[in-house]
Amino acid sequence: MGRNNKHKRSARNKRAPVRSERRPSLTGRVQLHEHSAYVVTDNGDYKVMGRGKREIMDGDIVAVSIKTGPRGDRRAVIEGVVERAAISVVGTYQTAGPLGVIEPLDSRLKADFFMLPEDTSAERLGVHPGDAVVARILTYPTRLESGTVTLERRIGGDDAPDLGVQYVMARYGYTDSYPETALAEAEELSLDVATALKDPLRRDLRDRFIITIDPVDARDFDDAISLERTTQGGYKLGVHIADVSHYVAWDGHIDLEARHRTTSVYLADRVLPMLPERLSNDLCSLRPDEDRLAFTVDIELDAQGHVRHYDPYPSVIRSRVRMDYDGAEALLVRAGAVEYSVLEGAAEDVAAAEASREEALERGLTCEETARDYDVDLSDFLVAANELAERRRRIRRARGSVDFDTAEIRALLDEDGIPVQIVARERSCATSLIEEAMLLANECVAEWLADRDIEACYRVHEDPSPDSLHGAAVALAQLGIIDDRRAAGIALGSPDELQVAVDAAAGTANAPLVNTLLLRSMQRALYKPRNEGHFALAAPCYCHFTSPIRRYPDLVVHRVLKLQLAYEQLGGKDALVRTPRLIGRGRESLPRILPQICRACSDAERAADAASHATQKIKIAQYYEDRLGERYAGTISWVSSMGLFVRLDLTQVEGLVSIKSLGSEWFEFDEDALTLTGADTGRRFELGQRVIIEVSRVNTTRGHLDFRLIHEPEFGD
Repeated sequence: MGRNNKHKRSARNKRAPVRSERRPSLTGRVQLHEHSAYVVTDNGDYKVMGRGKREIMDGDIVAVSIKTGPRGDRRAVIEGVVERAAISVVGTYQTAGPLGVIEPLDSRLKADFFMLPEDTSAERLGVHPGDAVVARILTYPTRLESGTVTLERRIGGDDAPDLGVQYVMARYGYTDSYPETALAEAEELSLDVATALKDPLRRDLRDRFIITIDPVDARDFDDAISLERTTQGGYKLGVHIADVSHYVAWDGHIDLEARHRTTSVYLADRVLPMLPERLSNDLCSLRPDEDRLAFTVDIELDAQGHVRHYDPYPSVIRSRVRMDYDGAEALLVRAGAVEYSVLEGAAEDVAAAEASREEALERGLTCEETARDYDVDLSDFLVAANELAERRRRIRRARGSVDFDTAEIRALLDEDGIPVQIVARERSCATSLIEEAMLLANECVAEWLADRDIEACYRVHEDPSPDSLHGAAVALAQLGIIDDRRAAGIALGSPDELQVAVDAAAGTANAPLVNTLLLRSMQRALYKPRNEGHFALAAPCYCHFTSPIRRYPDLVVHRVLKLQLAYEQLGGKDALVRTPRLIGRGRESLPRILPQICRACSDAERAADAASHATQKIKIAQYYEDRLGERYAGTISWVSSMGLFVRLDLTQVEGLVSIKSLGSEWFEFDEDALTLTGADTGRRFELGQRVIIEVSRVNTTRGHLDFRLIHEPEFGD
């Protein structure tokens, strides 16, 4: 058992009076946990009092009043639901007399849903008791009544491999389908280069050598680069982005659906695109040897990588080479520009990695042969791009940018959606050279718009809160990663000290932990109509310009940029003609609803990230379902009142050692130091400790891994 030492009763153990603070205007978002619920508001997070839990679901926007309880803690009383987050529920179908019953797979939901006797959806869909289903919510639960549903789709038996993913999709209101009206509108679109070039804003760049570099399994290619050395020893970088705004008119069927989705969602086993595939995988995909409409930013830089001039404009391009990151990295290694990391691990794993590198080199050499047809040495091109990326990275570091070193953990699936391997997609020189080019283009476009005081969807990252930084600084100092002087610097928000901590941990077992601690202390970046700068990038101006296929804010930026270019270069009359298609007119025009769009995009991005992470956890749990009882080495990566989170060395996957599994002893949780200490024995668990665990239980629907400690540090370690 555990207890938080910040919530002890007074010495006389008296209950304080309960005082109610009626604040009907206070609203927040519900966060459900297994045995509790919280409401996250602008004034703080409040635990929900028991009687209101039945009528709320995760993500709901609720109106609350606040009560002060016997321990001085302030709790939320649900006064009403303002906005529902879920429109459907995933569960198991059962019967109870004449009624159908849906038992939610989400164990945080404490009430079943019922189907009315006259509902024939189960018979129509061929659903039998025990089947997993998606049910559309007709009425929501109240404190007195259960909710009602009707069945939308049968998923299958409880052993369906995508059951957990379907549960996540239903939880966030996602669907595999796309509206027929938008699909029909997309099918009517076509590429007409000759007509597009009649626009005096658009330039023909088809004689320029342009390439794309993406993941090896990428299906759409929305960004490309070109690079030339200047006679002064500098660089001319071209960043070319698919011109989605040419095809998607304001308030059209595609635009309205994209505005509703605001982002593509990348789940473990599928992609839910923001745009129809006719656009994302065809007309707006910068495929090699095909003419495509683009939005280009030409950026001139000196030999040290400082920007001297930039020029945004619509264009027509023709990509010449389609590279993947691993193939580009292999050519950089072959050219002596970078070195591969030393392979470690089991012999079969090392052999597989070496074979993968050889295959990547073969792909790179094939691309190099293609580039020779255009009198371009592809290795020289990549080396120059890598040099420029290094110079840009140094410039960002000097101004206070913080580069967190994170690895994306994901499950590789077979054709049936079964996980076969856990991999970590880490940053390489090849990914960095593209990343730096995109960051620079985003900065240039944001500066161009901000200098003209133009509203758009700017990407804003506010300074971290002092309280969050203090907690991270204390933990890092206790780990011995930084000294007290540097901890004080981090607590004061010094970007230099943050970067020192990241660099000090690089290449060590503590690297994931340090990056996680610091990332948790950061504010979440948001979209706002006005530029307010970006803390982590130390960028005075920043926006998203480079991914309009998958992010609606980028499409907004393209539209306002194109309209302003028309106004400046062609005059107000021409800009007026373009206005309805680009930003609309009247009460529903872009300028009138831009604040709402920014908020919706910020919220949808948060949900998409959460859904993506949740489905990866589900597939990872499925991977370990066949490995129950196996033992692994790992590091304590987080400590909470629930127990210890352990990150495994082999896969970087995290699981929970629950506080109950540590025995019957009471443990004190120190929220500042992030430690658990046994009240009787003094057993102490803290961040960074090395342990051996056994996989004890998995929940493949929720994506939970439970571990049991096999070997723990000796007291005092």
